[in-house]
Amino acid sequence: MNSKLAPIKLDSYQPLREVVFETLRDAIRKGILKPGERLMEIHLAEQLGVSRTPVREAIRKLELEGYVIMMPRRGTYVSNLSIKDINEVFEIRTSLDSLASGLAAERITDDELEQLQRLLVIIGEAIKDHDMEKIVEADTKFHDLLYQASRNNRLVGIIYNLREQLTSFRAKSMACLLYTSP
Repeated sequence: MNSKLAPIKLDSYQPLREVVFETLRDAIRKGILKPGERLMEIHLAEQLGVSRTPVREAIRKLELEGYVIMMPRRGTYVSNLSIKDINEVFEIRTSLDSLASGLAAERITDDELEQLQRLLVIIGEAIKDHDMEKIVEADTKFHDLLYQASRNNRLVGIIYNLREQLTSFRAKSMACLLYTSP
């Protein structure tokens, strides 16, 4: 394995498996671990300075979130999301966002509604300024607030799981929208 991962710095507030998961997920997102690359528990454990158990647990979670593919008798590989995969996730996300919006419309507080309106103004200004970072930040806050206003924790958890699968594609999609709109 050509990848170089830094040893993990322990955080007493987070379980080791979560720290390993976040480290590996970030390495995949940043391209340190590349699509199609084989992940071997023993090598990852050595690089991160941990035992194989938290690496194994992290890999299982990465598989659940679509970051890796585990192939019996062949090993674990970093996923390469196809256009079809991305479209499927967006289809699901569209339905879940609609459900969350409907629930939020019934359950939102006046304070949350004011916060959403302020975020829409910020998004509009950022679009005019072509400030991609500000658009993504405000859009994420807007959707987080909308999801929380649904008051449905299971729905929020599912949406966040799908969001994780799309993180690396989000900025590219927003850039296309920004630069193709009038």
